[in-house]
Amino acid sequence: MAGIIAGRTASEMPGLDIAEQRSWHNYLDSALRMYATLNRSLVDEHHLTLNDVRLLDMLDKSATGSARMGDLADELMSLPSRVTRQIRRLEMQNLVRRGASPDDGRGVLATITDDGRVLVRKAMVTYAEGVRTHFLGRLSRPQIAAMGENCRRISVGLKTGSTAAKLGRV
Repeated sequence: MAGIIAGRTASEMPGLDIAEQRSWHNYLDSALRMYATLNRSLVDEHHLTLNDVRLLDMLDKSATGSARMGDLADELMSLPSRVTRQIRRLEMQNLVRRGASPDDGRGVLATITDDGRVLVRKAMVTYAEGVRTHFLGRLSRPQIAAMGENCRRISVGLKTGSTAAKLGRV
């Protein structure tokens, strides 16, 4: 299906040229490998997944140690039912507890326990070491800054879905 796209050599992905396809595949491959590598080290050392660490870290950093289940799902970019299962599993490990929201009886709050705080702080050290070893350690400071800015621009565009993002004005 190779052809020409406005003076560029087309790739096997419709609408992308070879350089664009290669860039996307390299990004996707590295992101998935990074996730798998960090997840594996956290499970091996702390019996927590990367998503567990992210959730516990959110609770640990919140002013009250609590968050509404729906807010956690939004922040984790996950389905509420998946976060409910995750919280149930963490609750069985005595890392979080659930309770009714004092502000809204229909809302459910997840609250980190003391055991959860201790474990997530240890896991964050492992997480940070993995990020330094497998991500930051492979890039120069200018590359780190460029990667951070590029990912921020993409994330903002995806969050807002704005036409400004589509036009490269974010």
